[in-house]
Amino acid sequence: MIPVGGFEDKRVAILGLGRSGLVAARALAVAGAVPVCWDDNEAAREKAAAEGFEIANLHEPASWAGVQRLVLSPGIPHLYPTPNPVVRQAWAAGVPVDNDVGLFFEMVEVWRQAAADALAETDGAPDVYDSFDPSLADASLADVGPKVVCITGSNGKSTTTALIGHILAEAGKPVQVGGNIGRGVLDLDPPQARDAIYVLELSSYQTDLARILSPDVAVFLNLSPDHYDRHGGPGGYFAAKRRLFDPLPPMTAVIGVDEDEGRFLANLVRFGAENSAPVVEISATEELGGNRDAVFVRDGRLVERVAGGEADVFALKTAPALPGRHNWQNAAAAFAACRALGLSVEDIAAGIASFGGLAHRMERVGTRGGVLFVNDSKGTNTDAAEKALTSYERIRWIAGGRPKEGGITALAPHFGRVAKAYLIGEAADAFATTLDGVPHEICGTMDVAVARAADEAEAGEVVLLSPACTSWDQYSSFEARGDAFRDLVRALPGIETDGGAA
Repeated sequence: MIPVGGFEDKRVAILGLGRSGLVAARALAVAGAVPVCWDDNEAAREKAAAEGFEIANLHEPASWAGVQRLVLSPGIPHLYPTPNPVVRQAWAAGVPVDNDVGLFFEMVEVWRQAAADALAETDGAPDVYDSFDPSLADASLADVGPKVVCITGSNGKSTTTALIGHILAEAGKPVQVGGNIGRGVLDLDPPQARDAIYVLELSSYQTDLARILSPDVAVFLNLSPDHYDRHGGPGGYFAAKRRLFDPLPPMTAVIGVDEDEGRFLANLVRFGAENSAPVVEISATEELGGNRDAVFVRDGRLVERVAGGEADVFALKTAPALPGRHNWQNAAAAFAACRALGLSVEDIAAGIASFGGLAHRMERVGTRGGVLFVNDSKGTNTDAAEKALTSYERIRWIAGGRPKEGGITALAPHFGRVAKAYLIGEAADAFATTLDGVPHEICGTMDVAVARAADEAEAGEVVLLSPACTSWDQYSSFEARGDAFRDLVRALPGIETDGGAA
């Protein structure tokens, strides 16, 4: 856990006592602050009270006496569609509203200054960075303190974050991965070395509210319709993402330019009126020329372009956990970010090749008789399901759940890849209507769908769970749904997993 200093003996309000809220309270308390906690859920309040935290109804104006800041959990609206009433109380009391990501970057600034002080052999370097070695040679003051890599975008954030973390770990770097994936930012450990690296996945909810964002490498992958209600429309959603790049631009900006928003952002960051940053453009669909630094895909290979010259660096077919153009974009982003951190082409290529992928995101579960079984339970909308469908030529598609607006009509151009669809959940009947003319069967439940697809699949085909729906009709989460699929597949007679026959 990262102790959050600067609030000693001061009251800090915490709204939302889930994963990030409770950790924020602990991180503040251990550094001497007085967390004042509230959650509208009584069980969450009782859990915080059991840890000894003060519980105060933040809906009441009297609770705000002496409060220095409000730390908001990411699931709580601070502006759209309407501000939470507690946020309005903070505004009325003149209290800054922040989140755990903002607190994290406040501590990053402390560490950086402490490292700079130690390197310059000045007095009074804070104990928070007492592991920094002042005897290290004449490193530039710009090169001290931990490095922070932040990844945002609509799709591919988790895979890219995990991939960067994996590459760095395989190269022997002291790296921690967290944020919107795995551990919350304040649940990570303080840096223990000058070359410590944090790799953080950040959602639009997190970037929108954090009062400080100062990454060394910032990655923007892509933008597709999502969370519009939370951000007041597409413009607000994009504005939340681009906050990662201003007002203090990163040392390096890695920006996907396969959409207009990315092209706009790359141009804006590169030619900022007051502040600019080196930009590396990435693309999975276009060869990027000119004088731009870039990483792109040509004929299934990553190509790096620097200072007008280019080098063919990596064959993506050697990375079986990264199929499809969307994963090629993830690989290009990870390559560019790791190059910005000083890694060699050889180390990055080795890390990409050995990456095992993430659970529930195009996860290779096993094979049987030449049939591959893939768990893409995270494919909860048509945009994600489209990426999965375009990654394979002949598919036994398990789809369905609680449908989103529009159904699967947008996927019609890819129905030619579907040998047969096996439909589950509330969406089954509606999907069957859309699939008129495409072989399909209403199975209802996952166990029936897996059994039928496994019985009928032929060598060279892929049994793909990519539901294009949320899981909430039959499962508590997409993870629970993916776990069910994985367990059913691994129970099939003769199935072979990475560890051999199950």
